[in-house]
Amino acid sequence: MSEIAPATGVALESILDATHTIWHDGLTRPAYSRLYAAHVAAPWGRRQLTRWALVDRGEVLASAKIYTFDATLDGRAIRIAGFGAVFTQPAHRGRGAARELMLRLLDKAAAEGADAALLFSEIGPNYYARLGFSVVPLDDLSIRVIEDTRRGAPATMVRAGDDRDLDAVAAMDAARAEPFRFHLNRDRDLAQFAIAKRRILAGLSEPNARSLQFFVAEEGASAVAYAVVYENGGAWTIDSCGDRDPAGARLGAILQVLIAREPSAHRPAITAWLPSALRPPQIEIVSATSSKDLMMFKPLSRAGEGVASLKPAEVMYWRGDAF
Repeated sequence: MSEIAPATGVALESILDATHTIWHDGLTRPAYSRLYAAHVAAPWGRRQLTRWALVDRGEVLASAKIYTFDATLDGRAIRIAGFGAVFTQPAHRGRGAARELMLRLLDKAAAEGADAALLFSEIGPNYYARLGFSVVPLDDLSIRVIEDTRRGAPATMVRAGDDRDLDAVAAMDAARAEPFRFHLNRDRDLAQFAIAKRRILAGLSEPNARSLQFFVAEEGASAVAYAVVYENGGAWTIDSCGDRDPAGARLGAILQVLIAREPSAHRPAITAWLPSALRPPQIEIVSATSSKDLMMFKPLSRAGEGVASLKPAEVMYWRGDAF
């Protein structure tokens, strides 16, 4: 009879062997293991990230990761179970193993106090809709940074961000998120985790293939705006960003500084999930396309029932927190 169990040891290695073939992201198999080990060793990951397997007679049938988030829905604190890397081992496909695992993990999450489940589907909505999940569509915004005709940098004090800035980042995120019906409660550990997982991925990749840039605008030795920008193959993704100023002008200045560092270089394609109220004057939204990573929710308690009626403009969620 099958059972669910934490994925460790030999079971974990068999999962990583199989999932590496589709989710390697350009990493070698050893580097892929090191990436996951770094995730669960990070302060936030140690507490909030687990991997589970559906096992029958010692053999892994299917597996999934669960990220446990603190969040806010309609002004109330709730707990979110985030499901990622749902995968059926190749030898056991077509027998309902992933469905069984998901149903059992959903029951487990609800019993342990989760109010809603969240996932990002790469395979369209239908499979997870049959498990009771509904879509909240998010747009990938294509962004152009508006530059001075001389392609120079604005007179803004910008420096590399580090751990001393994480409290300020968390405070900016909290202030920006307050008007939205749903958002994660991003403390310094979650902000650090989002940055670290991209930095580690870049470090384990081929030289110069990827990078992670974390910059802050500073006033009086305090960070007053920030941008976390992930570069992959010359394209930029704004993983998260913030500004104490509601208009976001200092955030826009940071982006202008990053662009102006190489005035003769080709301008990168830039995408982001930006909250609806954040439109710095130094950027132009060129286009909006439906994200291929579909955000999907399922209520697990009465406190989480509101996730079923969320609309895109009511959700604040950073690209760097997707899983």
